Amino acid sequence: MARKRDKIKKVFSPPPAEPAPAIDQGDGLEDDLFAQLDARDAETQKEAAEVLQSVRDAKAVEANEKSGKDSKSRFQARAAKKAEERAAQLPAGDEASSAQMEREIKEEEETIMEECKAQGLHMVEISPDGHCLYTAVADQLALLGLIPSSAVHPSTTRNAAADYMLAHPDSFIPFLPSVEGEDGAGAESAGLLSPQQFQTYCARVRDTGTWGGEPELMALTNAYKVPIHVIQSGPQRVVVHQPEGGQVVKPDAAVKISYHRRMYGLGEHYNSLRPKTLADRIPGLDQVRAAFKA
Repeated sequence: MARKRDKIKKVFSPPPAEPAPAIDQGDGLEDDLFAQLDARDAETQKEAAEVLQSVRDAKAVEANEKSGKDSKSRFQARAAKKAEERAAQLPAGDEASSAQMEREIKEEEETIMEECKAQGLHMVEISPDGHCLYTAVADQLALLGLIPSSAVHPSTTRNAAADYMLAHPDSFIPFLPSVEGEDGAGAESAGLLSPQQFQTYCARVRDTGTWGGEPELMALTNAYKVPIHVIQSGPQRVVVHQPEGGQVVKPDAAVKISYHRRMYGLGEHYNSLRPKTLADRIPGLDQVRAAFKA
C-alpha cells in the first residue's frame, strides 16, 4: 500500500523542474494506472481503466505481430477485437440484439449447407482474410484443371482479374465507386473514376489484400471463360456469373464457391465448394474400409 501511495503522489505531484525520465511503457505504466484507479472517483476510474485496456490491447497486438502467426490467426485476433468493440457499443443487457445476430448466423449457415447438400458439395474453408475470394476461385480452377495445382495462390487470380479489368475499362468503371462522384458526400454528378483512379483501383486488386466482390467476380469469369456459381443465403440461393457471349472453355464446368455475410461475424467471406467423394456421401464408409483392412 505504501508503494501505491508513493506512486499516487508521483502521478499527481507538480512536474519537476528538470525533465522527467521516460515512462516505461510496460508494467510500470500499468502499476501507475492501477494507483490512479485506487485514488480517483468512479468516473475517473472508468477513464483510467479505458487507457489501461488500450495499453494492454496495443501490447497484445504487438506481441501477436512479433509471434509470426499466420494470416488466419491475425484475422481472428482482429475479428475478436472488433467483436468486443461492437459488443461494447450495444446497450447493456441488449439480449434481443445478440439473439437476433445468432439467429441470422444460424439461418445463413443452414441455408448454404442445405444448398450444398442438394448439389452434392462440401465446403472447403478458406483462410478468412482479404484474399479469400481469390483463393477460393483458384482452388476451384485447379479442381477443374484450368490452372496447375502449383498456381493455387491468390496472386494467380488477382493478376488475372487485374489484367482483364485493365484491358476492359468500359466494362468496369461505371460499376466502381468514386469518392468524388455520386458515391461521395454532397455529390451532384456521376463522377466516374478517372483513368488514373481506375489504374490505382486495379493496382490494389493486383498487389494488396483488398477484399474482392462483384466486379472482380465478373473479371474472373471472363478471364478464365468459366461460369462462377455463388451459393448464398437469401431469396436467390445461387447467383451465376457467365462469361460474356456465353463462351466457355470447358462445357458443363463451373467454379462453385459460397458467400457468407454472417458466418464469420465481421463481413463478407468466400469458401470453395468441392464435389463430395463417396466417403463424404456415405457416413461411416471410412470406418468400414478400415475394418476390412484390419
